[in-house]
Amino acid sequence: MSVELTSGRNVLGGPLRACSFDPLTGYFRDGCCRTRSDDAGQHVVCTKVTQAFLDFSRTQGNDLSTPRPELRFAGLKPGDRWCLCAQRWLEAWHAGVAPPVILEATAEQALDVIPLAYLTSAAWDAH
Repeated sequence: MSVELTSGRNVLGGPLRACSFDPLTGYFRDGCCRTRSDDAGQHVVCTKVTQAFLDFSRTQGNDLSTPRPELRFAGLKPGDRWCLCAQRWLEAWHAGVAPPVILEATAEQALDVIPLAYLTSAAWDAH
């Protein structure tokens, strides 16, 4: 099976910026929302998580708040930046609880699932 790494471009067409090093995020746990063909969840949307989103994610079967030391995961808290699966962010957007998006750190592959207008409507300026 061939696993190809995707490009390092963001949804705005520029270079993909890092999302977070603390907590360390990304499919590769390298701080970036990069993906490749074996990442079924497409962890490509850089967000600033909110309590409303964390609660929503828990109800959808993905508890991101509870620490999992065996996986070296401390659990997320509101304000943490995290690479989310594109489909989960879209579900949250439709439910009215999508967390803010850092566009410069969101990989262009997010556009395969999420319209750019949705992402820009939820944009958070990190500067």
